[in-house]
Amino acid sequence: MNKEITEFLSFLRHEKNASPHTLAAYERDLRQVAAYLKEREVRWDKAGNVLLRGFLAELHEKKRKKSTIGRKLAALRSFYAFCVRKKWTTENPAKVLATPKQEQNIPSFLSEDETTTLLDLPRSGKPLDLRDKAILELFYATGIRVSELVGIETGDLHFGERLVRVRGKGKKERIVPFGRKAREALEGYSRARRGLVDAEGAEPAFFLNYRGGRLTARSVQKMVRKCIHRTAVARKISPHSLRHSFASHLLGRGADLRVIQELLGHSSLATTQKYTHVDLKQLLAVYKKSHPRS
Repeated sequence: MNKEITEFLSFLRHEKNASPHTLAAYERDLRQVAAYLKEREVRWDKAGNVLLRGFLAELHEKKRKKSTIGRKLAALRSFYAFCVRKKWTTENPAKVLATPKQEQNIPSFLSEDETTTLLDLPRSGKPLDLRDKAILELFYATGIRVSELVGIETGDLHFGERLVRVRGKGKKERIVPFGRKAREALEGYSRARRGLVDAEGAEPAFFLNYRGGRLTARSVQKMVRKCIHRTAVARKISPHSLRHSFASHLLGRGADLRVIQELLGHSSLATTQKYTHVDLKQLLAVYKKSHPRS
């Protein structure tokens, strides 16, 4: 099965433009299945849906998250579908397996007042503080993912038009607008960025670390946590929470859900709905204002 897994991952990388995160997760999932089948002395192309159902049942018994089990099943389905197309096997035994019902976890998000407090940080004119302020402003102004933010290059930002080109999942590109406050923060950092660039100045990434290299997603996550600790917000907040706040606040102020879907780069409206949250007070206010018989 190892050879088939390697070819499948190559297909995902080169034909489907799968992200490194997806490739790593699918490889782990499929290697785990391969080990499970090897223990039972069953060839992968002879494993029926009953045996694969047993593999998933073991995960349930070990209290694995439903989202994790669902991803492993998705990896199996994709792998066997690939093998059928290559004529390495005649059927996809994972096709008939039921996907576990996912928990509807609402991500943490910030209120508008909490967001304002966060975006007031940091206040110094040091290059790294200006960078961090620009990052926070851009997160809230655009709702982009942390992976998209660290992938932004100097030529992707258009300050005059207040637009940024981002590369999303599957290397799909989209143009996202940002507001005046974000532009001010980005321009402030852009001027200070020259002090971070190394001697050769060859790094194309817009957001740099103190050594002049591209900033990593982990570093951004740590920075957001550090800034949150300086506010009165006690719950766990991540860059993803700012994405959720962006969508929630737009929806709460009357933005169309499909516009938010486009801004977030979602292919499915159902995905966008999980990111949006309007509290009861807002719902009642909009209902009373909008419904003809309220």
